[in-house]
Amino acid sequence: MSYTPMGDLGQQGLFDITRTLLQQPDLAALCETLTQLVKQSALADRAAIVLLQAGNHRASYHATHEAGKPIAYDDDSLLANGPVRRLLSRPDALHCDYREFSETWPQLAASELYTPFGHYSLLPLAAEGRIFGGCEFIRDNDQPWTEKEYQRLQTFTQIIAVVTEQIQSRVTNNVDYDLLCHERDNFRILVAITNAVLSRLDMDDLVSAVAKEIHYYFRIDAISIVLRSNRKGKLNIYSTHYLDVNDPVHDQSEVSEAGTLTERVFKSKEMLMLNLREQDKLAPYERMLFDMWDNQIQTLCLLPLMSGNTMLGVLKLAQCDEKVFTATNLKLLRQIAERVAIAVDNALAYQEIHRLKERLVDENLALTEQLNNVESEFGEIIGRSEAMYSVLKQVEMVAQSDSTVLILGETGTGKELIARAIHNLSNRNGRRMVKMNCAAMPAGLLESDLFGHERGAFTGANTQRIGRFELADKSSLFLDEVGDMPVELQPKLLRVLQEQEFERLGSNKLIRTDVRLIAATNRDLKQMVNDREFRSDLYYRLNVFPIHLPPLRERPEDIPLLVKAFTFKIARRLGRNIDSIPAETLRTLERMEWPGNVRELENVIERAVLLTRGSVLQLSLPEVTLSPNESPAPAATCAMDGEDEFQLITRVLKETNGVVAGPKGAAQRLGLKRTTLLSRMKRLGIDKDALLP
Repeated sequence: MSYTPMGDLGQQGLFDITRTLLQQPDLAALCETLTQLVKQSALADRAAIVLLQAGNHRASYHATHEAGKPIAYDDDSLLANGPVRRLLSRPDALHCDYREFSETWPQLAASELYTPFGHYSLLPLAAEGRIFGGCEFIRDNDQPWTEKEYQRLQTFTQIIAVVTEQIQSRVTNNVDYDLLCHERDNFRILVAITNAVLSRLDMDDLVSAVAKEIHYYFRIDAISIVLRSNRKGKLNIYSTHYLDVNDPVHDQSEVSEAGTLTERVFKSKEMLMLNLREQDKLAPYERMLFDMWDNQIQTLCLLPLMSGNTMLGVLKLAQCDEKVFTATNLKLLRQIAERVAIAVDNALAYQEIHRLKERLVDENLALTEQLNNVESEFGEIIGRSEAMYSVLKQVEMVAQSDSTVLILGETGTGKELIARAIHNLSNRNGRRMVKMNCAAMPAGLLESDLFGHERGAFTGANTQRIGRFELADKSSLFLDEVGDMPVELQPKLLRVLQEQEFERLGSNKLIRTDVRLIAATNRDLKQMVNDREFRSDLYYRLNVFPIHLPPLRERPEDIPLLVKAFTFKIARRLGRNIDSIPAETLRTLERMEWPGNVRELENVIERAVLLTRGSVLQLSLPEVTLSPNESPAPAATCAMDGEDEFQLITRVLKETNGVVAGPKGAAQRLGLKRTTLLSRMKRLGIDKDALLP
């Protein structure tokens, strides 16, 4: 472009210059064009724009090199305290030579922005009466500007002020528009995920839905929800892995909480993000990630799932590419975790409601079963064998009288239940039965506990105490293990039975009482009488109406009823959902010796319930003793010695002829959900069709 003096431009020339400057897309292009114009007009060798920012404490520098590349300068604070600050107090054109510039602003003069020059001029950029920066011009020669040239520079500066303000407005609008678009996209993602997960009340379905949405929007391939198990110190992990985008692998597992990353998040209630390498100390879940993803470095992001101040669980995300977890994505993932927490809270509440509903159903079933087998007045007594029928008939006959009853039977046969049934069927059932175990109390305290004592009756008797006989007035007193009562105390018991009166220790005042005595023992009292270990007169006084409880081995037909009742009762107490018992398990239990009788059976069932995974009772057979010449029926749900998960699933599939679902399917026998079993089969590479002949 040839040189044309500014004075020769006229209105058309100014219009062309203005149009050229207005066409520039950004400040860098504007500065480059401005520099070309002033050089062609012989007004300056360099030009730049300095803009004030952030309350005039920062300034930005806009200029270009000869190659057209923008000049970068980072010290915005130093720049704001340079020549442009003088414009704020004296909004006139600033002019100086290099010496004056160096003396006034030595740090700027030493920078690469201001190489030695001849003359410097800075004119204010203003809009609506406010100075927002300056336009500077530099001449390398020693010739100062004439008055006419200053006027031309002012004309340029006025145009630059208008163009700069428009470019800033356009950039700001673009930034705002981009921000609005980004926020709109994020909002759409949140709405989509919220709609997808809030309606899911089954935890497996919820995890699948969460995983599907997060994988779709963020391309994260390993997604898990971790919740605390009903078992103390354990975690339930619901996982989805996108090894194959079209066929994700779903899995559910239980691990110990101690030493896991999830434990750290539960304690801190804060997001945790880190890179894991194969040589790091790994919990089982993280080890599985390395196995599944070919030992690549894993970037993990663990987000707490909070309901108010309560932490429900952890949303665990793992990906080999750490670039997925950008600051923008993390902000959105936090918001997603809030929505997922609401969905988890809903699902857990639904599970609890469902559990309570099932519990009511189980209670009704158990009650109905008891009503079908025994009259309701016999309470918790379960049995329909001939031996138990005879016992219950005796209970019914003696209950209405006030006769003393002696219940005989081995340990664990249910003597207290019979005593309670006698009381409940009697006319004394308006008051609660009082009970005491004679073997569980030292001899020195037994007398005081039975008859009471006055204050000061003996050392340590600081207050008056009412004894069991006094508490049982107009009711029934159940003395368990009466055969263990000390011989020296037996005459006092005999007296109260015969006279219906007694004295508290430390008192000579007679207290009359109306008590119906029910005693029980597992010892042979008759033999104890012969051995002079039990008073014969007390024995005959207790043995008015003896009831012999048969041991469990003599009524095996009652065992299935007892097993079912104990299973449902214990499962409810432990919060488990067990709805079926294998027939072979019941047959095996019927063949047991049961030296501990019903109590031993209940303990075995409780342990089985604790060890059961799923809804089918799993019994560990080596822990129970069979009757002679009997052998256990194999429990299909138990793993054999040395048998791993692959071998166990393969064996059960063969035994069920490849049937997975249904009451006789492999999933039911293994105590797993159908979907969980199918996922594990896929992970282990088990083809059920290939197993069948």
